[in-house]
Amino acid sequence: MSCAETADLPLSRVNLAEVNPPLALGVLDGRYRAAASPLVDHLSEAALNRARVHVEVEWLIYLTDNEVLPGAPKFSAAEKEYLRGIVSSFGRAEIDELAEIEAVTRHDVKAVEYLLKRRLDAAPQVLGQDTVLPQVHEIVHIFCTSEDINNLAYALTIRSAIKQVWLPAAQGLVDDLSEMARQYKAVPMLCRTHGQPATPSTFGKELAVLAWRLGRQLRRIEGTEYLGKINGATGTYGAHVVSVPGADWEAVSRGFVEHLGLIWNPLTTQIESHDWQAELYSDVARYNRIAHNLATDVWTYISLGYFHQRLSAQGSTGSSTMPHKVNPIRFENGEANFEISCALLDSLAATLVTSRLQRDLTDSTTQRNVGVALGHSLLAISNVRGGLGGLDVDERRLAEDLDATWEVLGEPVQQAMRAAAVAGATGMADPYERLKELTRGKRVTGQAMRDFIAELGMPADVEARLLALTPGTYVGLAESLVRHLED
Repeated sequence: MSCAETADLPLSRVNLAEVNPPLALGVLDGRYRAAASPLVDHLSEAALNRARVHVEVEWLIYLTDNEVLPGAPKFSAAEKEYLRGIVSSFGRAEIDELAEIEAVTRHDVKAVEYLLKRRLDAAPQVLGQDTVLPQVHEIVHIFCTSEDINNLAYALTIRSAIKQVWLPAAQGLVDDLSEMARQYKAVPMLCRTHGQPATPSTFGKELAVLAWRLGRQLRRIEGTEYLGKINGATGTYGAHVVSVPGADWEAVSRGFVEHLGLIWNPLTTQIESHDWQAELYSDVARYNRIAHNLATDVWTYISLGYFHQRLSAQGSTGSSTMPHKVNPIRFENGEANFEISCALLDSLAATLVTSRLQRDLTDSTTQRNVGVALGHSLLAISNVRGGLGGLDVDERRLAEDLDATWEVLGEPVQQAMRAAAVAGATGMADPYERLKELTRGKRVTGQAMRDFIAELGMPADVEARLLALTPGTYVGLAESLVRHLED
């Protein structure tokens, strides 16, 4: 090959952008689709459009049921069932039809309005010629700006995605971790602070710390307030009051938002301010970061030999060149996807709270990434749960580490000397300095520690207690602390 020759891809090749069926660009719709696919029913573009149809249908029914518009007909039970059936049967045909309409309207919410009007016109074929539905075209989308529909649709879809998909998965991780904490609550473990040997704990207690932290975030997320508004072009009910001055429009608005199961926001511009979304995304990101901490800690425990990975849980290949390896890939995948999720959630939380004056459209494209942000979190959770399910604790390795670090008993001996001095014992001066001389930067054997204790002249009961102590029994209340997971 001459210097001028290259190894570039051939100029003549299949254009993968033209392959049918179309190939996914993003990994959540490609390689990792199985993990993220449950969110499609909630946070895809099609799910958003279905929610928009739902809001439009319920608004139509709500206005007529409550006689808000003088002269408007009331719908029969069959007519309401027909209208709500447009939502429940929403599928591929409606997705394609909306795309066709939007290609003309160049407006997504207007396309939904036109689809619903088509269904009103088709009602006689199902309900008979006496139905009033073809006569109510002008009630569809009445008094609504697009954001009246959008904010409610997003609140409904985000709420369902969180409650039906993300929260069960996130709670599953907490449950898995809590069960491991209970299983290993009495297994002693050498702790490391700043990477150095430190006061022992139990393996279960350290896992319980992470489980409790994650559970606390879930309680915050479970308490999320999902807000909504329906008050017109700049949040003033201007057209409402001019057109139907006799209605109590604030009561109508509040009643409808609450009819959808949301919390009414009484003060908005054209948009609902999205503050609740920012709060939610910050909480989910915080859960992600704690779970990321879990992944990195478990990765480290694996590297220390505290955990063994079962081959059946990890797959048959650890390294393409080093056959002895079983790589902790699930935890590494979890780390990476938590980081991607947090980056998106941070961006959403930071940008959605701002809208220029009474409205700009930056939120329109931003909110379309909520599913991607939650999808990467869901993928990470799936990987970490799968990784945890393939671990066994090596108690022998834990015991070896503890038996090699008797210097950690310098802390209880020092504190016992202080307490003895307070109680009147003599010869207990300078406990910290004396233990530092014995232990700092040194490996101390069990015999050396016992000899040191025996030479202190401590009260007999204190000396006996310290002589009986080992690194493996110096765990304080660690085992019983795990019970707080039940609080």
